[in-house]
Amino acid sequence: MERTFLAIKPDGVQRGLVGDIICRFETKGFTLVGLKLMKVSRELAEQHYGVHRERPFFAGLVDFIISAPVVAMVWEGDGVIASARKLIGATNPLMSDVGTIRGDYGVSIGRNIIHGSDAPETAQQEISLWFKEEELVSWQPTSTPWLYE
Repeated sequence: MERTFLAIKPDGVQRGLVGDIICRFETKGFTLVGLKLMKVSRELAEQHYGVHRERPFFAGLVDFIISAPVVAMVWEGDGVIASARKLIGATNPLMSDVGTIRGDYGVSIGRNIIHGSDAPETAQQEISLWFKEEELVSWQPTSTPWLYE
């Protein structure tokens, strides 16, 4: 089974959207294998956004993600990375379809509610950055036979 990393950003947490967002992934049939509410350190934020280090918006990204609690999650399932990206919607909420998380809840690109890994390699890197192996729980929901052939 494929795994992906998702983080509900400070705006999503502050706006009380955590339950609604988790519900979307559970309803889709994915399995939650890691979950924590956390205050992100500057060091972790800079590592997470390291690919953007040379961009003018890097400092703002870091300052925002450390400004309030974040809900870090690992989800598992067939095609979970691609499906999560579809559920999340385009980076700019104004370009996101209605029915996506960003399309329904987002207002501006700088406050776009949620982060999701964009590829298997990124997911693996982000999961290991945000979670220790012992913080992840492998389990099989009773609904699995009803989801997969």
